[in-house]
Amino acid sequence: IKYNALRIIRDDLRRKAKPGVVGTGAMSDPYNPLEEELLLTRHGLELVGAYGFGAAITTKSPLVTRDKDILLEIKEQSPVLCLVTVTTPDDGLAAKIEPHAPPPSLRLQAVQELSQAGIFTGVLMNPVLPFLTDSRENILAMVDRVQKTGARFLYASFGVTLRMNQRDYYYQRLEETFPGLAARYQRIYGERYFCAAPRSGELWALFARECDRAGLLYKMEDIISASRAGYESQQLSFFPPQ
Repeated sequence: IKYNALRIIRDDLRRKAKPGVVGTGAMSDPYNPLEEELLLTRHGLELVGAYGFGAAITTKSPLVTRDKDILLEIKEQSPVLCLVTVTTPDDGLAAKIEPHAPPPSLRLQAVQELSQAGIFTGVLMNPVLPFLTDSRENILAMVDRVQKTGARFLYASFGVTLRMNQRDYYYQRLEETFPGLAARYQRIYGERYFCAAPRSGELWALFARECDRAGLLYKMEDIISASRAGYESQQLSFFPPQ
């Protein structure tokens, strides 16, 4: 299966008339626990670099730092963008809402390591969970911690999306971990797909002001544009992960 997957990636890259940026991590984490042994993402990145493509990686795992040597090689010819998801800098709270993910402290260390290596790296504060991580204190702490890593950006979405089956599981976990909170969600949001954080406008204004103060990019169009600086002569459309 491993080599079939790599063959598919190789053949798809080979068919492209012009290089672009290969995005991975939108639907599943490219650095899941099996990656440490299988090296599928690492070998995939080697193919990306060999065919002259750039890479955009979204992950919750500090394992991404293992591949900074390949990312630096890709960076010599094409854009590299690393987006590390951190929803709160509080390891204790994160252990409750993301029990199977590495602690935020390790993820932020990874952001710092990648940034110091010269790789265009930042943080996704996404989702911002209503009544859990949508406080002024959490936003201020995130901006402060991200700035200290040397990251280039901090992007946030003030709410959470809930598909039908996902919603049932999420409400179940809320009730187990934060008794009474699921009923509050159901009362306020019902069957909505996007559950916006209360006072999201006020929180966004605070977030934008603090990011400006910290010198962090926070609009996705600005993040993409900055990550491509110096590579404008290439075709830089994004290809979905294979």
